[in-house]
Amino acid sequence: MFSLLVLLAHQQSVLAVDEEVAPVPQPPAVQNLSAKSDYQVYLDFFEKVYETMDKNYYYPLNRLAFERFVAVFDKKIYSKLKSSGKSPDYIKWRSAAYLVDALKSPEDIFSAFMPPKAAEKYEKEALGKKIDLGIDGRLVSDGYLVTKIEIRSDAFEKGLRENDIIRKIDNIDVKKLTAKDISDRLTPLENAKVKLEYRDSANKKHVLEVISKEYFKQLVFNIPVDVPGVYCLQIEHFNRMTGEDMSRLMDNILAKGDTSLIIDLRGNPGGPPLAAQEISGFFLTPKEEFTFFKWKNRPNAKLDVPLVPKKYQYRGDIAILVNEKSGSASELFAGIMQWRQRATVIGTNTAGQVFLKSMFNFDDQSMLLLVTARGHRPDGEVFSFKGITPDVQKTLGQEDLIHYAAEYLVSQKSKQKI
Repeated sequence: MFSLLVLLAHQQSVLAVDEEVAPVPQPPAVQNLSAKSDYQVYLDFFEKVYETMDKNYYYPLNRLAFERFVAVFDKKIYSKLKSSGKSPDYIKWRSAAYLVDALKSPEDIFSAFMPPKAAEKYEKEALGKKIDLGIDGRLVSDGYLVTKIEIRSDAFEKGLRENDIIRKIDNIDVKKLTAKDISDRLTPLENAKVKLEYRDSANKKHVLEVISKEYFKQLVFNIPVDVPGVYCLQIEHFNRMTGEDMSRLMDNILAKGDTSLIIDLRGNPGGPPLAAQEISGFFLTPKEEFTFFKWKNRPNAKLDVPLVPKKYQYRGDIAILVNEKSGSASELFAGIMQWRQRATVIGTNTAGQVFLKSMFNFDDQSMLLLVTARGHRPDGEVFSFKGITPDVQKTLGQEDLIHYAAEYLVSQKSKQKI
């Protein structure tokens, strides 16, 4: 099986600042704060946030907006948060969130400041990571039926498969446990070891010790289509392993010969743009320009269609399904495929989020999420904040739209033969 390999980079630390930013003059009287030193601690942190944003944000900042925020913080924000009994860290983080909102462009609804717990959760979700045993299922008469298992989990690597039935977890009969108890035991802390006793489809008994570890979720799935010769791949999210997952499933489709393909991106919030670039190699001409991202203070980041072996290049008809929740890398991929006239886009307008978003972590583990560049088509046209407009506007349920797209592809193929 062919596996595409592309290095995916993401920003995880505060970048160095090349130019000094003039300090904000401190108000002559700090009446609302308990001590002048308290004020300076908050002010210093706000400066770090401002400097990071000024250096990396895609849109020029207004220093006067920062100074106005400091004045409002001194007169209103601090006293309100302090009087409600909030901790110094909460005051710092909540105020930093207000600061980002005050500085960012009105069109930008994505840049944000996050406290440590929210930052950790966002980063794992954005990268498509999980920490658990990777097992889902339901209670049945014989035990716990495995209905889904992540292919990169330790349990899968050691042999557990869908339709196996778990009888015991850490020597406890699962029939004595509630569904919540089972869920808790299958989602332990990182590096926890869990003993599973199960029977496979041949009713053979197995005993495994599996480890809860971090892994990249499988996010590409084959969806059945009731129209012969048409296949559907659903991409729920983009992550570093999207190309690998896609190559495994595309391998089967390519082996079928003359087919049509539906790529379902509805509800896909995006992910690394390099993941969208990676899968473009299956469908577009190798080495032609895929897209570029325009930064404020750096050269444009140009992405080309990767070169893949010819036998893995799919040249059949394609329909891409999108909706208002298709964002970032998913609408980038759909938009370029549409612009190259390589696919028919069906559904409703996408989210309008073709940005490069970067994460900047501070020493206290809080994080600044910033739009650092805007995506452009190879002809220089910027992706609109209104999103991608489908070639065929259609609002239907999940299965109904897949069926509609399949019938559409069949009809288009019939027209081509006439």
